[in-house]
Amino acid sequence: MWTPDPLPEGSHRLRFEFEPTGEPDFPNGRGAPGRVQLYVDDQLVAQTDIPVTVPIAFNPGGLSCGSNPGAPIVTGYRSPFRFTGTLHRVTVDVSGELIIDSEAEMRMAMSRQ
Repeated sequence: MWTPDPLPEGSHRLRFEFEPTGEPDFPNGRGAPGRVQLYVDDQLVAQTDIPVTVPIAFNPGGLSCGSNPGAPIVTGYRSPFRFTGTLHRVTVDVSGELIIDSEAEMRMAMSRQ
């Protein structure tokens, strides 16, 4: 998701939101569809609907902020695309309802036996 205009220099507050719009289809390898929104200084600047998400964790044990250590998802930049400014604060809010794949959790538990 891209903003229509580049951000001007200076301090900004960025916020990314994901809202599920349907149920996941775990047996067929599909996560929940959803709406994603990007805010700059509390103003909505871009949004789109995505048909499915990936029903697995790509980065178990950590969250990346300020770079993309994996493969790029669009052709507009090259990984790791490190942010060279200063991040003063990062907040991850997962207070929404969790999507749980009980069968996958059982398989993971059984694989540890």
